[in-house]
Amino acid sequence: MRRILIDRARKREVRRRNGLEPAGDAELGHILVKSPDEELLAVNDALDKLATFDKQAADLVKLRYFVGMNMQEASESLNLPKRTTERLWSYTKSWLRNEIQKDLT
Repeated sequence: MRRILIDRARKREVRRRNGLEPAGDAELGHILVKSPDEELLAVNDALDKLATFDKQAADLVKLRYFVGMNMQEASESLNLPKRTTERLWSYTKSWLRNEIQKDLT
């Protein structure tokens, strides 16, 4: 599913750059991006970096962001206590936010 969403976002970005599709404005959390597609691509790139040093955190992002699981479902899927998953999510959101903002500037 992640690959399908990323491919679709990349195609729309190409059309936008070529003037075939207007750019929109969207905001997710504290990260201001020009479009949902840019957000998706930024999360994907940051997620690839995260996976190189913390696979469990990257798996949690995939489950929450791309699959849409809630915290309980994600903790069961990862075989972690819910509180541990919540701490990991808090750390991971902060890391992703910093990484994405770094890439946007």
